[in-house]
Formats: sequence, C-alpha cells, structure tokens
Amino acid sequence: MAHNDREYELVLLGASGYTGKLTAEYIAQHLPTDLKWAVAGRNAKKLQAVVEEIAQLNPDRAAPAIEVCELKKEELGELARKTRLVITTVGPFMFYGEQVLEACAGNGTHYLDCTGEIPWVYEMIEKYHETARKNGAIIIPQAGVDSVPSDLLTFVLTTTMRRTHNAPTSNAIVSLAIANTGVSGGTLLTAISLFSKYSLRKLAMSMKPYALSPVPAANPSPSPSSSWFYRAFGLLKVDELGGLQTDGVMASVNTSIVHRSWGLYESIVAKDSSKSSLSYGSRFRYTEYMRAKGFVHGAVWHYMFLFTGVLLAFPLTRWILTPLLKLVLPGAGSGPSKEEMKNNILSWRGIGIAETESSKKVAGEFTVKKGGYEATALTLAEAAMVILRGDVSDTEAGKLGGGVLTPATLGEQYVKRLQKAGVKLEAERL
Repeated sequence: MAHNDREYELVLLGASGYTGKLTAEYIAQHLPTDLKWAVAGRNAKKLQAVVEEIAQLNPDRAAPAIEVCELKKEELGELARKTRLVITTVGPFMFYGEQVLEACAGNGTHYLDCTGEIPWVYEMIEKYHETARKNGAIIIPQAGVDSVPSDLLTFVLTTTMRRTHNAPTSNAIVSLAIANTGVSGGTLLTAISLFSKYSLRKLAMSMKPYALSPVPAANPSPSPSSSWFYRAFGLLKVDELGGLQTDGVMASVNTSIVHRSWGLYESIVAKDSSKSSLSYGSRFRYTEYMRAKGFVHGAVWHYMFLFTGVLLAFPLTRWILTPLLKLVLPGAGSGPSKEEMKNNILSWRGIGIAETESSKKVAGEFTVKKGGYEATALTLAEAAMVILRGDVSDTEAGKLGGGVLTPATLGEQYVKRLQKAGVKLEAERL
C-alpha cells in the first residue's frame, strides 16, 4: 500500500478547473480538518484564488498547500512521491490523464479520477494494472458520478440478493430515473474527441460488455427483452423501473465498468472458494437504460441517439458539428452556476433478478440531491477517505493488492460513507 510518511495524504490536481474547484470546496467543507492536503495545477495565481475562496467556507480549517506542477513526467513523479493519494480532474483524460496515472502507478500512490472515457481506461489497464498492483497503488479511474451510481447500486443489488434470497444474480438492470442537472461544454466536447482520438474498431472493441473484465464471460444470461413492437423503437418495458426504458447516455461505459467489477470479484472467488458470497453470479449480465417519459419520448430519443452516433463516426460530420456545438455550449472549464444547481437531483433505480428463479428479485435506488458535478466532487472525496482513513486492507481493492480497479471494489465501506454523506443507496427484497 501507499506510504504513510509522505508530506500529504491527498493532492487535488486540477483544483482551479470547474470540477476540481467543486471538489476542493467539498473537501474543505466535509472532510476531516486534520487532513494533510494540497491543491495542484499549472497556475499558482489561480490556485491561490481557490485557496482563498474555500477558506471562507470553513474558516476553522488550515488552508491546503499549493503545488505548482506541469503535466511532465519528472514533475508528476515528484508530486506523486509527496502524497499518498492523487485526485485528478484534469481532462480529457485521453490527452492529459496517462502521465498522472503512470506517475501514481509507478510510485505506489493511490489515484482517483472522474473519467468516462472507456477506450482510455482500456489502455490504462493494459499498460499499468500490473505496475500498480506490484507497487500497491489502488487506481480507480472512474470514481465520478458517471459510473459510481451504476457500479455501487449493482454491488448493493447483488449483495442484497445473496442476503435475502441466498442466490446469485443473473441480471442487474439499472435505469437513470431522474436527471435534473446541468452539463458543461467540456463533457460534451470530450465525447466528440473520443471519435477523433480512437478508431471505430478500437471504440467498438473497448466498449464490448465484458471488454474490461479480467475473466471471460463463459455463458452470460440473455439480455432483458420486450415485445417485438417495443424493440422496433429501441424500448424496453420494465414495470419495476417505472415502465418504458430507452437508451442510457452512459450505458455502454457503465456496462464495461460494472462487468469489470464482476470479473474482479469472480477472480477473487476463483482463488478462494470460501469467498463465494462475493460473486455476483457466474452468469451475471448488466444492462443500463434511461426512463422514458412516454412512448414517443423514448422512441424519438432512441433514434436521435443512434443518429448522433452515426454523425460522430465520420470525420466530415464531426468537422461540421464541433464548431457549431462550441457556439451553443458553455466553454471548457465552465458549467452550471451555483444558483442553477440548487434544485438538482439525480436518481437511479435498479432491479436484480436471481439466477436460480426469475421470480426472485431485489430492487434498489441511488439518489443524490446534487447535480452531476457536485455529485462527482462527493464521490471522489468519499472514495479518497475510504482509502486514506478507512480500513482499506479489508476492502476488495486492498485484498487485490492494488491495480486498475473500480468503485465497487471499495465495497461496503464506500457504500456507508456515501450514505453518511446524504446519498440514498439501498436495496430490498421484492
């Protein structure tokens, strides 16, 4: 594990950016006042402004140190050796993330980020998983609200299934039920950049459902299905999730992440059969959707989603779309104002279906009364506290010895920290 005698417990890299600043505010307001931490980035003046602003949120707290650091190998290596854990919000990660992750993996420094860029995560697993594991670094490159709700809700569904039905889970279905949140320009432009950075073949390969899993899916359960009429319009009817479901924006991303969690837990069980209760189920399959407001809404969204994907697949249409989007979107590094975020809420609902008998089900919920960026600040900071101040050796991330892992490998300790922070995260037998 990472060293305890380092200068800092936590360094927040990118603290002057939009998401980074929100994360700094959350740390200042909610994490222990004796936390030894620093904010880091390229611009000392901007970092000082952040430090002065967050000082007003919690005057009793000592100000974080300031570390000026370029995204260069030598400087990042020095920064990583100063701290036990790095949170980085500097994206797009396909352009700015590898140098940071490499420095942490190589120096035994724990690492968290908020990416949703699965092709990049795929590459990082191939390049740095073994290095991180060798050096005891827990690397979780999807600890933001893009993936934590899906991954943690699935973990809760499967553990509840074991506890209440004494059965493995064949299918977990999660739906984004409420999404009252703003979006930043950087997030949408990152999605476009993925199509420019990676070939369609690489995108398709990395986003296969089990592409990130360390173990193969030998005989996964069939995907849930509705009547041919609903399927023709890209819809699925799931009564337990509120009716009609349509394409989820982050579905392909989270399917890969959740199946990596499944595979990591399966690899533990394969080595020690006494830990069989950790298994989601040998035939486990995850699917994700978004609740449709009605038939027309769901069908229109489905075809718009498909059409947008087709447009982004071709360089010419990307070349036309990108400047148009830049005209109407907030600039990179900006997002919803504090006033606009006041009544934000995000809520996911999920069901788990038993492998032994399909009538045996559990239902769960992940609800956070924040917008996406504030929620990401929360999930990043609370994950850091599990690693830094929790009994990390008792988490599956700790038992695995490190590596490029997932939020779900922080297990029950992470669930409890999120619950204590105000997140509604629970499941029950149906």
